Amino acid sequence: MQLEAIIGLEIHAQIATKTKMFCSCDNDAFGAAPNSKVCPICCGHPGTLPAPNKKALELGVKAALALDCTIPAKSKFDRKNYFYPDLPYGYQISQFDEPISVQGKVTIRLDGAEKVIGITRLHLENDAGKLTHVGNFSLCDYNRAGTPLMEIVSEPDLRSAAEAKIYAEEIQKILQFVGSSGADLFKGEMRFDASVSLREVGTEKLNPRAEIKNLNSFKALESAIDFEIGRQKKLWAAGTPPTGDSTVGWDDDLGETFLMRAKESAADYRYFPEPDIPPLVLKKDFVEKLRAELPELPLARRERFVAEFGITEDDALNLTESKNLADYFETVVKISGDAKKSAAWILSELLAKMKEASLKIEEQKITAKNLGALVKKIVSGEISGKIGKEVFPEMWASGKLVDEILKEKGLEQISDSGELEKLVEQSIAANPAAIEDFRNGKDRALGALVGTVMKLSKGQANPAKVNEIILKKIGK
Repeated sequence: MQLEAIIGLEIHAQIATKTKMFCSCDNDAFGAAPNSKVCPICCGHPGTLPAPNKKALELGVKAALALDCTIPAKSKFDRKNYFYPDLPYGYQISQFDEPISVQGKVTIRLDGAEKVIGITRLHLENDAGKLTHVGNFSLCDYNRAGTPLMEIVSEPDLRSAAEAKIYAEEIQKILQFVGSSGADLFKGEMRFDASVSLREVGTEKLNPRAEIKNLNSFKALESAIDFEIGRQKKLWAAGTPPTGDSTVGWDDDLGETFLMRAKESAADYRYFPEPDIPPLVLKKDFVEKLRAELPELPLARRERFVAEFGITEDDALNLTESKNLADYFETVVKISGDAKKSAAWILSELLAKMKEASLKIEEQKITAKNLGALVKKIVSGEISGKIGKEVFPEMWASGKLVDEILKEKGLEQISDSGELEKLVEQSIAANPAAIEDFRNGKDRALGALVGTVMKLSKGQANPAKVNEIILKKIGK
C-alpha cells in the first residue's frame, strides 16, 4: 500500500503593535520581569471591557492581502471557551465563522518546482500567558496575555516536512516584508501547529490526524512532522491506523512526539459571538488603502532580481531573506554598477561575518553605500580583489569608509605613469619568454607581465594603465 502525507499548518504570529490586542499595555514583554506588563483588562478582572486595537486590525488585513486573501465586508470576534491556568478570562477572544479574511494562497518553490498552497483563513485573536513549571508547582506570567496574534490556517495541501518548512519560511518573510509581524522565532513571535495524517495515494478521503502543538522553530517543525509521518506509517503497516484525531506534543530532546489528549472540535470550544465587541465593518476604501501600501513581496522580488540583475535563483533567495537585506543589496548594486559582484561580496563575505557575529543586516557597521564603493573600486580596477579582502575586515570592525582605510593602510592605487613605467620595465626584464610568446600571437602571455607588475606593487598598480604601458613598450 502506497501512502501519502496530508499536512496542514496553523501559524500563530505576534502582530507588531506597540500595545496589546484589547488594552493599552506594552506589547513588548520579551525579557521583562514576570507580570510587569499587565493591567486589569488583560488580566480579565470583572467589570473590564476589551477595546480592539485598530492598528492590529490594519496589520492583520495587510498580512491577509499579502497572502492574496479575500477581505469580507463584515467580520466579528467570538469567545473560544477552554481552560488554561495562564488564560485569565477562562476563554480566548478569537474569530470563528466570520474572520477578517478567507481563501488566500502562497506560492512556494522546492527543488526548482513551484507549488501553490491554499490558505483557508487569517484571523485575529489574543494570546494566553506563559507557564513555568517548577517541581510540583506552576508559575503564571501574564505578560503575554492579551498579545495580539494573527492565526494563518493553511489548506491540507502540504505533502512533506520539507514543503511545510519552506511554506512556514515563506510566510515569515511575507509578514516581515509587509511589517505585520517581526515573526522572530527566538522571541516567541511565531509558533506552529502541524496537523499530520496519512492516506492511500489516489484517494481523497481525509483520515484522522495528529495535531502537533506549539512548535517554535523551523527545525522542530520539520523534525516533528517527519517523525509523526514515520510513526503513523508503522501503525498503518501493523493494520492499526489512527481511529480518531489526537493532540500531540514534541519532545526536542528525545526527537519524538507524545500523546497529550484527544483533539478538541469546534463544539468543544462552545464558540459564541463576543458580546463586548461589536461586529467589524471593513469598508472597501479602508481595504484598498492598505492594499496600496503593500511593498513588493518576497517571491516577486526574487523573480525581479533574477530577471533584472542576472543572478541565480539561489542567490536571489538568499538576498531576499529579509526586506532590509534585499534593500541593502539593491543599494550596493546601484553604487557599484555590478550586480553579480555585489551579490558575491554580500553572500560570501558580509553574510559570513554576520552569521559569525549573530547580527542582522541592520545591526552591522558596513553601510550599503560603503560596500557599494568598495565593489565599484574593484570592478573599475582601481583596487584589486586582494586589496578589497584586506580592507574589508577593517570596514567590518570600524565601519570606516573604504577610502579612509585605503589611505591609512597605504593601499591607495598607484596611477602615476612614471612609477608604473618603472614597474613595467622590471616586469619586462624578468619575463623575456612571455614577451616572445606575446609577439608570436599568444595574447594570454600578457597576463604574466601584468601579474609581475601587480606582485611588485603589492596589488596597488592600476591594471588598466599597466596594460596600456606594457602594450606601448613591447607592441607586437
